[in-house]
Amino acid sequence: MYQFSGKLKTFSLALILIGFIGIAFSFYTAPSTMEDAKEIMAHQNNHGDDHASSNGDEHAESHTDDHKTNDSLNHNVEKSHHKVDSHDAHHNDDSHAEHVLHQLQNRPWSAFYVALFFFLGISLLVLAFYASQRVAQSGWSVVLFRVMEAITANLVPTSIIMAVIVVLSAMHFNHLFSWMAEGTFDTTSDKYDAIVAGKEWWMNVPSWVIRSIVYLILWNAYRFIIRKSSIKEDTANDNGKTYKFNYNSSVIFIFIFMLTESMMSWDWIMGLDPHWFSTLFGWYVLASLLVSALTIIAFVTIYLRSKGALPGVNDSHIHDLAKFMFGFSVFWTYLWFAQFMLIWYANIPEETTYFAARFNEYKIPFLAMVAMNFVFPVLLLLNSDFKSIPWFVVIGGIVILAGHYIDIFVMVMPATVGGQWYFGIPEISALLFFLGIFIYSVFSAFAKANPIPKGNPFLEESEHFHYYNIEHRGEGSADHH
Repeated sequence: MYQFSGKLKTFSLALILIGFIGIAFSFYTAPSTMEDAKEIMAHQNNHGDDHASSNGDEHAESHTDDHKTNDSLNHNVEKSHHKVDSHDAHHNDDSHAEHVLHQLQNRPWSAFYVALFFFLGISLLVLAFYASQRVAQSGWSVVLFRVMEAITANLVPTSIIMAVIVVLSAMHFNHLFSWMAEGTFDTTSDKYDAIVAGKEWWMNVPSWVIRSIVYLILWNAYRFIIRKSSIKEDTANDNGKTYKFNYNSSVIFIFIFMLTESMMSWDWIMGLDPHWFSTLFGWYVLASLLVSALTIIAFVTIYLRSKGALPGVNDSHIHDLAKFMFGFSVFWTYLWFAQFMLIWYANIPEETTYFAARFNEYKIPFLAMVAMNFVFPVLLLLNSDFKSIPWFVVIGGIVILAGHYIDIFVMVMPATVGGQWYFGIPEISALLFFLGIFIYSVFSAFAKANPIPKGNPFLEESEHFHYYNIEHRGEGSADHH
């Protein structure tokens, strides 16, 4: 049995504590009044801030100059975020200051939300991949079942935190979801938004909260059931009844997951940009999180194998995980290009505003994300030999995880903080906080069960699994000589 070492436990708790302190500091130092926002704006303009000043100017211009195309696009983006009457010159400065104030107040919330969604999504997609392996009755991955089950333990704390964020958002403790603002659905209000109001059948607070809670309950219910039944399977002597139950449960979950994952993407990410929509978005988020999930499985597997906790895992298992990482990186790129190319070619204003905001204000992370999530994995993992080298997989995996974190960052930040962004204490603190929770929950869960799923009928096949080229490359070379 694996022992969760005291050093690793202390390290994880230290990350949680440091992250919590940084998060608290970020909220404490966030501006609270219009005067604070105006002072920050003046400071940015005086010091030529690379991000906030230039982008703040773009937003200001979008209120006063509707004759330039870029300004018009930025105006559309800004209007979709807080629905300010840009034609009222008397209130223009105050409206812009209020807008910037909301953005600055959103920053600690948004940084926390990006890290939360990233770690929650990874845990969920590991659970989905695990279920798919059971449904497919895959032989190669059985020795990795306990690793995947342990990673899904992180779904519990992140789901609880997400439930809290959902409730706080519904209670207007933050401005993340602009469509929740007062007056959005009121035809008598100057903040009435006809486009969002047309979606009221879906975008209303009670149903949004209920759906969110239902997603979390369903995912965690399956995770609890399959984990308990999987451990029971180790000692079950019931002619395969437990195995069939696990199979049937996984079939049901896969169906539920495919529905709830898309709806979750609409509610929690696309809902941040209430005017914009994409029929590919659910698949796009799925691909991004799935690549990250497979990378995390590879990381945890490589670490536990180095500690001697996974005697049945060999280079061929690492090779197959790397193949999945490579394959779904290409799949993500296909979806990214398909979504971007169709919107760019059609050039419909209500669709292009999404990418205009990201390309104008987030050009560096936007372009870096594409290179990190496609070019780097392809160059690094295309060669079959490299997929079996753990340290090579780790190098590629670090870039992949960073790239897909930036992907989530670019999905969330433009809609919530606009031009008031940079990578600092709020973002780093949130990452450390959730990384600490991840390490503690995963390795404590792994230590609570036998690392070998002894009751699985495909265990022997998995333990003797070898990728043909790896197994026979040396023999073929010897025969040739």
